[in-house]
Amino acid sequence: MPLLPLSIPSPDVSSFQLGPITIHFYALCIIAGIIAAVFLTNARLTKRGAEPWVVIDISLLAVPLAIIAARVYHVLTHWNFYFGEGANPLSALYIWEGGIAIYGALIGGAVGAWLGCRWTGIRFWTFADALAPGLLLAQAMGRFGNWFNQELFGLPTDLPWGLEIDYPNSAWPVGLPEGTLFHPTFLYEVIWNLLGVLVLLWAGRRLRLQWGRLFGLYLVWYSAGRIVWESIRIDPSDIILGLRTNVWAAIAGVVLGLVIIVVQKRRHPGIEPSPYQPGREWSPSGAVQSQDTPDYVDVSEPPTDAVEEASATSTVATK
Repeated sequence: MPLLPLSIPSPDVSSFQLGPITIHFYALCIIAGIIAAVFLTNARLTKRGAEPWVVIDISLLAVPLAIIAARVYHVLTHWNFYFGEGANPLSALYIWEGGIAIYGALIGGAVGAWLGCRWTGIRFWTFADALAPGLLLAQAMGRFGNWFNQELFGLPTDLPWGLEIDYPNSAWPVGLPEGTLFHPTFLYEVIWNLLGVLVLLWAGRRLRLQWGRLFGLYLVWYSAGRIVWESIRIDPSDIILGLRTNVWAAIAGVVLGLVIIVVQKRRHPGIEPSPYQPGREWSPSGAVQSQDTPDYVDVSEPPTDAVEEASATSTVATK
């Protein structure tokens, strides 16, 4: 099949050398996404009244656990790829070659975020709502890593925007001729996620979705799209009852998101009083500065000389 004029070429390189270190574009895309999510989440949390950059304290726990869990989830759902006949078990550790699962990242990241919120005093659901648009943005940026690695593409297609994949390629389906184009599932997800960022920002502002309901909407939006992308991908995956494991995970994501929205709406019909847990509130260092001004009067306890003067006046009046 000849390549069409509007087909999408794949990058010629997926890494470069920086001295003795190999820098993978896949990793750079992930890192760039994390940085973007941190900046957007910080802006949203600060607007709610949280301490600026408290998101970094939470991320110190959430990000490492998210990456570890994402890799573990991927390996478990692609077991034969790493531990099957002729496979190299050590390759399960080669995360730079690609292979992390967002649903594993959500599980590990949620545990880390919960611990980080306990540490900083931020309400967990407040943080989750603030994170939701940034998380979709990070996922959109991270998908470009799949493009650089020429992986996780979809079924063959003759559409003008078909994706070119180098031949031969370890991910090339057996029996397909050189020049075959594939659905650019990475691009579909990028577009869907960026549109989702706008939807979440609008919904959070206009509908005032709090107490985790915005995060629930994130789960519904992302997972609904993921059901479609996973259904047309052709990379190896375990099959359960005729569906890929990630399709089942995406279905579970939609259900969980709807449950969060409904349950949290019933439990918390009002507006969050503060981004902090009761008793853990933070006040800006310059919020109350009257103590440092000449006209400040501490009425908690009268001055000693004032007490003595009042006592003497009272004595004279009595006489």
